[in-house]
Amino acid sequence: MLRVGVIGCGGMGKDHIRRLTNKIQGAVVTAVSDVFEKSAEEAAAICGAKVYADSKELIQAEEVDAVLIVSPGFAHVDSLLAAIAAGKRVFCEKPLCTTAEDCLKVVKAEEASGKHLIQLGFMRRYDRGYRQLKEALDSGAYGEPLMLHCTHRNPSVGENYNTPMAVHDTAIHEIDVLHWLVDDEYESAQVLLPKVTKYSHSQLKDPQIMLLRTKKGVCIDVEVFVNCKFGYDINCEAVCEDGALKMAQPSYPQIRKNAAVSTAIDTDCFVRFQEAYDAEVQDWVDNAAKGIITGPNAWDGYLAAVTADALVKAQETGQIEEIVTAVEKPEFYKA
Repeated sequence: MLRVGVIGCGGMGKDHIRRLTNKIQGAVVTAVSDVFEKSAEEAAAICGAKVYADSKELIQAEEVDAVLIVSPGFAHVDSLLAAIAAGKRVFCEKPLCTTAEDCLKVVKAEEASGKHLIQLGFMRRYDRGYRQLKEALDSGAYGEPLMLHCTHRNPSVGENYNTPMAVHDTAIHEIDVLHWLVDDEYESAQVLLPKVTKYSHSQLKDPQIMLLRTKKGVCIDVEVFVNCKFGYDINCEAVCEDGALKMAQPSYPQIRKNAAVSTAIDTDCFVRFQEAYDAEVQDWVDNAAKGIITGPNAWDGYLAAVTADALVKAQETGQIEEIVTAVEKPEFYKA
C-alpha cells in the first residue's frame, strides 16, 4: 500500500484526496499539509490523515512513501527538491515550477539522484480520445503527421484572467499533449490576435491563435477562446500523409426536441477530463513499486515552461519566436 502525503489542501487538493481515498486502488492518504490550518483540517477529515504544519516535515515523515503536490505553483520548487533529496516519489500538479530556471533545477536534481521520481499532472495524456489518436498515429497506418488543428474553448473566465494566462493556464495542456502525440519537441512559436470578443476586457486579448512548429516540421495551430460562451470544447485533428484523424468526443445521447437535434457539450474541465484525472493518479500508484514513471515527467515540465515563455513573448512581439532549451534532453529522460 502506497502511503501518500498531500501538500496543498485547496479545492484541487481535496479532490485528489477524495480520489485517492475512494477510487484509487493501492494507496492511502496518511498525511496532509497546507499553509491554511483550516484547509488542512478539512482535508484530514476526509481521509483520517495526520496534519503537518510544515510541508518539509510531511516529506520527511516515516508514514509517507510518496508525495502529491497540489500547492500554488510558486511553492513547487522547494517541495520538489526536498522530495528528491528524500528519495520519495512525487505526483506534482502542473506547472512543475513557475519559471524555466526552477524547472531546470528540478530536472538536474532528479537526474543527479539517478531515480525517476516525478510525474507531472498533465492529465490529457490519459484521456481516452487523445490515447486513441496517439495509438493511431503510432501505428504508422496513416503516414507521418503533417499538421494538427486544435481548439481549446472555455465558456467564460473572470476579470483577473489576462492575456498571458491564455498560455500559462489554458494552452499549457496543448503544449504538453501535442508534442507527445507526434513524438517531437518544439522549434518555434507565434501568436495571432484576431478581433477581440465583446465578452473580454481590457487586459485580455481573446480569442488567440497560437502557432507551433516542431523540429520535424509538424505545424500546429491552437485556437484559444476562453469566453466562447457555449461550452468547454476541446478538439484535435491530425492531418497525415495518408489520412486525417479527428479525436473522438465524450459520448452523450443525441436528443430530438422542439424541432431540433442536439448533443450536449461539457461546460467544466473537471467533468470533461474526470476519467483522465482518475487514470493518471492510478497509473502513478501502480508504477510506484516498479520505480518507474510512464506519464509526463520533469523534462516535460521544463519543455512546457520554455515553450510557454516563447508563446508569451510572441503575444507581445507578434513575431515568430524561437524555442530553445538551455540544455539538450538528457539521456536520463530518453529511456
